[in-house]
Amino acid sequence: MALLLRNARAVDPQAGLDEVCDILIRDGRIVEVGHDLAMAKGIERDLAGKVVVPGLVDLHVHLRDPGLEYKEDIESGSRAAAHGGFTDICCMPNTSPIIDTGALVEYVASKAARVGRCRVHVSGACTKGEQGDALAEMGDMAAHGAVAFTDDGRGVQDAGMMRRVMDYAVQFGKTVMSHCQDEGLVGKGQVNEGPVSTRLGLAGWPAAGEEVQIARDIELSALTGCPIHIQHLTTAHGIDLVRRGRQDGVKVTCEVTPHHMFLSEEDIDETYNTNLKVNPPLRSAADCEALIAAVADGTVDTIVTDHAPHADYEKAREFELAPFGMTGIETSVGLVVGNLVNPGIITWQRMVELMSVNPRRILGIEAVSIAPGSRADLTVIDPVLEWTVTEDQFASKARNSGFLGWKLTGRATDVYVGGYATMEDGVLTDEPMHL
Repeated sequence: MALLLRNARAVDPQAGLDEVCDILIRDGRIVEVGHDLAMAKGIERDLAGKVVVPGLVDLHVHLRDPGLEYKEDIESGSRAAAHGGFTDICCMPNTSPIIDTGALVEYVASKAARVGRCRVHVSGACTKGEQGDALAEMGDMAAHGAVAFTDDGRGVQDAGMMRRVMDYAVQFGKTVMSHCQDEGLVGKGQVNEGPVSTRLGLAGWPAAGEEVQIARDIELSALTGCPIHIQHLTTAHGIDLVRRGRQDGVKVTCEVTPHHMFLSEEDIDETYNTNLKVNPPLRSAADCEALIAAVADGTVDTIVTDHAPHADYEKAREFELAPFGMTGIETSVGLVVGNLVNPGIITWQRMVELMSVNPRRILGIEAVSIAPGSRADLTVIDPVLEWTVTEDQFASKARNSGFLGWKLTGRATDVYVGGYATMEDGVLTDEPMHL
């Protein structure tokens, strides 16, 4: 099939590209990028006023499949990803059962190939059942296509076990992604420890409960030579620890989420909105500012969503009993474009680095570029489209967004995976996937 995308602003720092041009695609690959291109036969789209970027990647998503499909499943979660503008996602292993064997990696990958609406990459657990006392079948999972290892949702508590995890992961050329949560410090914490936790009478979650393990895992990365990726980093001091690690030559990368940049503990009030209960918790306004500054200066490697869907009844409980997490994969582009790109805090080129180039590098998956020969995985964004976040527009099964009611600017309108549309003009398609 041939496809010609005309008149969009194409942005790709890998190709040194930032101009209005045409993109010609044939048989799933880009064959030409230029001006006034011709096509004998095929589909032609005029994308004037929009921005085309290499397909966006979210390397931190919870699909809840296997075992928790009432919250989300591979089909609904990948549809939500496509609706949010993503061509690739990496799913976390804290399902039921935990993805800790090659058979379970294969289950997710094969199901995604059948029903997925984007490319689904699978991360495997570091330890059996994420219990922290025995290594998971890391070699078997790597052989079946696991792209990284993490005990996300809890984190590896024992430093000796984390060293063994890294010793094994480096042999397979994989990154270890670390959920930094010292359970001895965090305890039963619900929200950031500080004035808000005191005022609301909720158990506090100290920043040190995250930062102690960030420091530990950077040191272990230096010891083992294994690349370490710090997940959902939330504090100013955590950012400083990453900077110091890099100065010392450690292979450390990190991610932040939109909700940790644009929401703070001050948004949690006497209404006890459980959609704002996340792990790690929303931090101080000063921490939010530090994260945004780190995104702008290059310290942060990637923006992720930590898309964490829950059933309505689970979130409709007392704050202390409700589960942690909020959805995010369908609001991410609007939050990043409207709050970072359009105001000039970051450039479009930097957004592409954060949400396309760097996550692929961290996961070790195929690079995608707006250049001849590259796979035609592309995201099209309307940078001025204004919209309001409402429950009825989610493709996800879940509605637990902390941004309900927010007015956003910027939204993905079209997504192409292997040259085939998974979304056109904001509407999901039923095109067969060609992965």
